[in-house]
Amino acid sequence: MAKCQVCGKGPVTGKNVSHSNRRTNRWFKPNLQKVRVITDEGKIKRMWVCTDCLSAGKVKRYVSTKVEAQ
Repeated sequence: MAKCQVCGKGPVTGKNVSHSNRRTNRWFKPNLQKVRVITDEGKIKRMWVCTDCLSAGKVKRYVSTKVEAQ
């Protein structure tokens, strides 16, 4: 399964617990987004990044500055 390419956060296992306390296995998956990032060398690269890293500013997102002609 996918992991965050910045912090390494990946899926972990846990249990669903019903009202009658029956327990079944499940996966807790990180909220990963595929974003374009500017690397340290100044290159643009697509990476899988979790939303915690995006909101913490651990990566610099690439924003296109293309302007359409009218």
